[in-house]
Amino acid sequence: MKLSKRVLDMQESPVRKLVPIATRVKKQGKKVYHLNIGQPDIPTPKVFIEAINNYDTSVIKYSFSQGEPVLINAIRDYFERDNIHFDEDEILITNGGSEALTFTTISICDPGDEILVPEPFYTNYNGFTGGVNVSIKPITTKAEEGFHLPSKEEITKLITPKTKAILFSNPGNPTGTILTLKEMEMLADIALENDLYIISDEVYRGFAFDGLKGISMGSIKRVQDRTILIESVSKRYSACGARIGSIASKNKVLIKNILKLCQARLCVATLEQVGAAALYQLPDSYTDEIRKEYQARRDIVYKTLQEIPGVVCEKPTGAFYVVVQLPVDDAEEFVIWMLEEFELDGETIMLSPAEGFYATPGLGKNEVRIAYVLNTDTMAHAMNILKEGLKAYKK
Repeated sequence: MKLSKRVLDMQESPVRKLVPIATRVKKQGKKVYHLNIGQPDIPTPKVFIEAINNYDTSVIKYSFSQGEPVLINAIRDYFERDNIHFDEDEILITNGGSEALTFTTISICDPGDEILVPEPFYTNYNGFTGGVNVSIKPITTKAEEGFHLPSKEEITKLITPKTKAILFSNPGNPTGTILTLKEMEMLADIALENDLYIISDEVYRGFAFDGLKGISMGSIKRVQDRTILIESVSKRYSACGARIGSIASKNKVLIKNILKLCQARLCVATLEQVGAAALYQLPDSYTDEIRKEYQARRDIVYKTLQEIPGVVCEKPTGAFYVVVQLPVDDAEEFVIWMLEEFELDGETIMLSPAEGFYATPGLGKNEVRIAYVLNTDTMAHAMNILKEGLKAYKK
């Protein structure tokens, strides 16, 4: 029996593929601090469960394929805070941001088409596109430049007749970079001049540090008809397991056709939508407090990295990640060595090798992604383990 070339060609997750090693060493008694996965440790707001508990029904019925009206309107109100207006028929609820990106790719691309993506990028973009025979064409960014975009000329030379869209996360996963308004205006110009869609993955919007503000692509009115906003409750509200995402676009024809895919999978879970609606109704002060916590963690991570000889990184300004060049030849070998060979008082850490976040062969081989998703004391302790581990590894 044969498997499809499509599934055989799909990449393993660089975030999860070393998990069996971590599981094994934990069974052997070693404590592992997980800095490899973006799973927030902050409690999910109680309003989520309270809304579900207060949902009065005798039968859990199918939801609407487009989503529960209470959630759609809560998301509309959320965008209105930034003067971005959506009608009810311009938002679709999805099973997480993952389904939102998959449905978007299917709807705007045919097999063999291409999407431009700044690299390093969220590695599952490969799964959302490759699974439907669409290719990612990388726009290379560099650690020493803070992973900001190259010039307009560098980007436009990558466009071919097969190019259908530009996809990016802002704030960025895995880099923690926030695009400037100038960069976003440049992408808008490129999209208009080359008739491309803009897919803006904004699941970390609200996590902007040092007084910066993450600007939604939806605020650039001249490209609203070609902009697709991807949302999720996973990170902002620490509700990864709820699997609630959304697609929002002023392009009603696009939304109407994505709805066909929503109808084919029937609906998103009803109760989780009820809980998610309560999350979106939380005031901005909630996000402000969470942002302060992540900025404190970022400061600890960056300070330690600056103390380690040979490390190259710019201070991340958003999300809760940083991509770091380490003074090693092979970051994956180092991550495995940290798990299997190194310990500090019976403890070690797990990082994500960054090579899998690139599409260009050879890039990221000496880089890792660090997710600062542990409380400040634990984060400081884990970063000290990294510092001591690098000293031992170089010897």
